[in-house]
Amino acid sequence: MSDDLVSAVRDGYAFDGPAVELGALVTEGTSHPDVHVRLPLSMMNRHGLVAGATGTGKTKTLQLMAEQLSAAGVPVFLADIKGDVSGIAAPGATSERVTTRAKDVGLEWAATAYPAEFYALGGVGQGAALRATMTSFGPVLLSKVLGLSDVQSSSLGLVFHFADKAGLPLLDLKDLRAVITHLTSEEGAADLKELGGLAKSTAGVLLRELVGFEDQGADAFFGEPEFDTADLLRLAPDGRGVVSVLELPSVQDRPALFSTFLMWLLADLFHDLPEVGDVDKPKLVFFFDEAHLLFRDASKEFLAAIAQTVRLIRSKGVGIFFVTQSPTDVPDEVLAQLGNRVQHALRAFTPADAKALKATVSTFPRSGYDLDELLPALGIGEAVVTVLSESGSPTPVARTRLQPPRSLMGPLEPTAFAAAVAASPIAAEYAVAVDRDSAYERLLAKVAPEPATEREEPPAPEPPREQPREPHEERRPEQHEQSALGGILGSSVFRSFARSAASAAGREIARSLFGTAPRRRRTTRRR
Repeated sequence: MSDDLVSAVRDGYAFDGPAVELGALVTEGTSHPDVHVRLPLSMMNRHGLVAGATGTGKTKTLQLMAEQLSAAGVPVFLADIKGDVSGIAAPGATSERVTTRAKDVGLEWAATAYPAEFYALGGVGQGAALRATMTSFGPVLLSKVLGLSDVQSSSLGLVFHFADKAGLPLLDLKDLRAVITHLTSEEGAADLKELGGLAKSTAGVLLRELVGFEDQGADAFFGEPEFDTADLLRLAPDGRGVVSVLELPSVQDRPALFSTFLMWLLADLFHDLPEVGDVDKPKLVFFFDEAHLLFRDASKEFLAAIAQTVRLIRSKGVGIFFVTQSPTDVPDEVLAQLGNRVQHALRAFTPADAKALKATVSTFPRSGYDLDELLPALGIGEAVVTVLSESGSPTPVARTRLQPPRSLMGPLEPTAFAAAVAASPIAAEYAVAVDRDSAYERLLAKVAPEPATEREEPPAPEPPREQPREPHEERRPEQHEQSALGGILGSSVFRSFARSAASAAGREIARSLFGTAPRRRRTTRRR
């Protein structure tokens, strides 16, 4: 059987085009350095799964895949949950263990650093601040973060609908609270009467959840300047893909928030990227870490939206790799779309573990392995692999000894990390939070008494108020970049352009499957 397996794997992974080199075949404990296990670049937008128990080497697998994608000119996004992926920006350290592993897999190893951009969710931590406005985040994702019931989620959607239609920009938490409070007032109830109204008891629940959310420090994550996901598609001056690393150790106690924020990034990319069909290499590979947090307690509608996004974003050149402990963490409708599999060891210490192991084995193609015995016995840095060949058919299942990353396997030194952040070409753009005129200020102005004036000269005439500015206008990245500079956005020329560009259907924002609102990208890409 061993000779047949070696021959099948050698032939099955002999691709013509460029590929990510994962490692070498292992049979009966012996590595075959001349039989390479690879993943075609052209198939990486068919999505994948990297799974395995804690401590089995998943993070290092992500790192070695990200390195090779970057070297091939493919931008990468990584969420750094534990804070140990930042080392990708520094060359690795030579050691006897690294040298031995490189020899085992028959691949040359040389210490290499890769271009990296570091982000911090809401600016909590070091790196370019990653924020979203409430308007673009939308009611569906926010409901998931807050853990709302179906009725409460529906009511929250009504609040967003009203704000969109009334031209009340929802930029941060206080904007959303102001609109909810307004809709429970006598004037606000009349505004919403034709849409069914908002029960005061439900509004009370929403407000309490938002206050609790803000007390956890979540107000830092919503506002402006809003992150432009086009920045995830950058290339370094030498043509290598930039590895975007979202540092999350500072927000580990808010797992639902960061997992849902990652889904917002994907939804925004899905809105804006054009269809490209089959490509020689992806435009972006997105590693979705701790994926089980996204699916936990999710409604059927939410899961259906995720499945549809995963299915359709492939044709826009984006590959998604879900990273979790067990394939059973991923719903069947999503798991069915993950053609590339890297399965690290699974432990079966409990009846639930044994059940998950059996379910995992059933998801692999038939092979000569007894996966019930093999998966628990895999060593650190080993995995069972099957991917899609260049023709789209599954490759033979292969026990693989993975090659070591070429960059630093661990966190950057604090001084090196600070220097990398300081050298960022985009961190300054997102550094300072901007609180401009939005729903809170506009509703406050409606109820505030007119201030007395002692000036003798007549007051300046009020600007024309034919209608509120278009919500699409409120959210353009050009506005985000210029709002701190003052009066450009208030010019009649800009307002006239926005009105003429608006949809004839009216002021309401067209929202996606996730209730997120699309934005216009910059026409130029920074490098």
